[in-house]
Amino acid sequence: MTSKKPSEQPLAQKPSNSVAKFLEQADQHPIAMASDTLAHVLFGMDATASREPTWDHASHIQHEMFNAVAAHQSLAVQLCFYRGFRELKASRFCQSAEELSRFMSQVRCQGGHTQILRLLNHAAKTHRQKELRAIIFVGDAIEEKVDDLCAKAGELGLKNLPLFIFQEGQDPAVTRTFKTMAKLSGGAFAPFNLNSSSQLKRLLAGVAAYATGGRSALDALARQQSELKVLLQQLPPA
Repeated sequence: MTSKKPSEQPLAQKPSNSVAKFLEQADQHPIAMASDTLAHVLFGMDATASREPTWDHASHIQHEMFNAVAAHQSLAVQLCFYRGFRELKASRFCQSAEELSRFMSQVRCQGGHTQILRLLNHAAKTHRQKELRAIIFVGDAIEEKVDDLCAKAGELGLKNLPLFIFQEGQDPAVTRTFKTMAKLSGGAFAPFNLNSSSQLKRLLAGVAAYATGGRSALDALARQQSELKVLLQQLPPA
């Protein structure tokens, strides 16, 4: 595994047209104000080159997160991704699947190393400003110091900010680290396979149910979709 030096600063670079458009649209809309029934979730994704199929897949099925929320509740999702050379971007909070899909459709994956720690640091900063109910992360690789990632996951756990990590692929070292991170944060881990079109869709829906309705909401959904029990079994008791 390789690691980045924390002191490195990103080089000034001209953003691509797609990213410039992404940021322009984000700036044109104010972030929605929180309410008693509005649950904020960060949806983090690896957008390096190998992730193109997963990104396209997720952009089509993420609406299940919103569909899983009860009628009297609301979900606000911020898309956060990394790619290329130290490029980390975040959208405003979206309150509809169509809105989130528009942001996702403007992004194209680019080669680069993982920046999971930077993404988690962004989530922690966001959590201080606007309470997050959960962090969702979808990825397949780790190219950073495992100890740093696990330490940050533990810090998130102390802040009651659980990590729900979904891994594509079967790299055993990545699996061990992702599982440990999820446990330290008070969240859950699950692998998924893009060949199963419904698997990631149901996992995202499960996290949305948990974020808006707690363990009981996830339990109710798991009675209909048994594969969600893998998440329930890992979560700490209510």
